[in-house]
Amino acid sequence: MTDADKVTLSRIIMSPVFFLVFRLTFLPSGVTLAILWILFALIELSDFVDGRIARASDQVSAFGKLFDPFADVIARVTYFLAFASVGIMPFWILLIILYREFAMLFLRMLLSFQGIAMGARPGGKLKAGVYMMAGMSSLMLHSARHLPAFTPWEPVLATATFLIYIAAAVLSLVSFADYIVQFLKVYKRT
Repeated sequence: MTDADKVTLSRIIMSPVFFLVFRLTFLPSGVTLAILWILFALIELSDFVDGRIARASDQVSAFGKLFDPFADVIARVTYFLAFASVGIMPFWILLIILYREFAMLFLRMLLSFQGIAMGARPGGKLKAGVYMMAGMSSLMLHSARHLPAFTPWEPVLATATFLIYIAAAVLSLVSFADYIVQFLKVYKRT
């Protein structure tokens, strides 16, 4: 594993820890929220850093092109499952995102059988940014629900979070359509 791959792997390891901490009920809310924010920041930072490490050290690999989006899916689906479990994320949006992500993994697998590692498309990168914003907004809303000083912000955060989830669902579908077009072009050449 390259250094970049190790950073990517850390995202996979931290994701179930995020979910477990999210579901803990025996720690004080403030402690749980602090841990969640630290984990969220580390997971998102690792996504920002791994590609830069790979490019800077000239270690961009076919494995990394597949491993990075896989780690992204694990991390973001973990957030979304946690937030859906407490009613922050609508389940129907979670379903759209899950279907998209599983379909993407399948298409990447088909290409890998042909020896092709297709990386992220620009629309997919935008979608990932919106997924991150949805996670952050959801964590803000979750925090507001558990910290009395921020409770007055709950209605505004709930509306903003819902709108970001709508954007995430739309971008999920649009970026998937773009990926299908690119997939068909690449697959026909093999």
